[in-house]
Amino acid sequence: MKRLLLFGALLALAAWLPAQEFKLGSAVGDFPVQDTESNTVRLSALKGEVTVIAFIATQCPISNDYNERMKAAYKEYTPRGVKFVFINSNNSEPAAEVVEHAGKWGFEFKVYKDNQNVVADRFGAEFTPEFFVLDKGGVIRYHGALDNSRNLAGVKSQWLGGALDAMLGGQTVAPAETKAFGCTIKRVKKAS
Repeated sequence: MKRLLLFGALLALAAWLPAQEFKLGSAVGDFPVQDTESNTVRLSALKGEVTVIAFIATQCPISNDYNERMKAAYKEYTPRGVKFVFINSNNSEPAAEVVEHAGKWGFEFKVYKDNQNVVADRFGAEFTPEFFVLDKGGVIRYHGALDNSRNLAGVKSQWLGGALDAMLGGQTVAPAETKAFGCTIKRVKKAS
């Protein structure tokens, strides 16, 4: 009886969890996001030879601890041909707040809104910040954290930079996956 109850609980949990479509080593299909003026923009118009999909937040203190490092990565790798797509999937953070946050932090990049968490669900993104790096064919070659420590003084591994350097140099990304950490993405409640 306990096993039957446990099995039922696991099935209920699986039905609640978002269905992850894009996984490490798989190709990412085209998807829409909204700019902060509510215009629809498709990934196909934003991607390049190497593309970073970054899930970020305005209110998450961990994501905010990474703002300067994300700006530095953007500044270092954009001239080398890397495209960045920063996405805010938090249901609790409206577009106006995203605009204000970007201005406050001096972001030189756009931040797009993922209304209804559709894109985050397709990637299986759970945290802010969380990064996915795509190759020219849209295949995910890296997934995880920017580096190993929220505290800049504790950084020993530059995972995102290492992945980008490897891809730009035509080499295999290693490690291909690290543990993303931060605040959970605040999702809309789905009808059951």
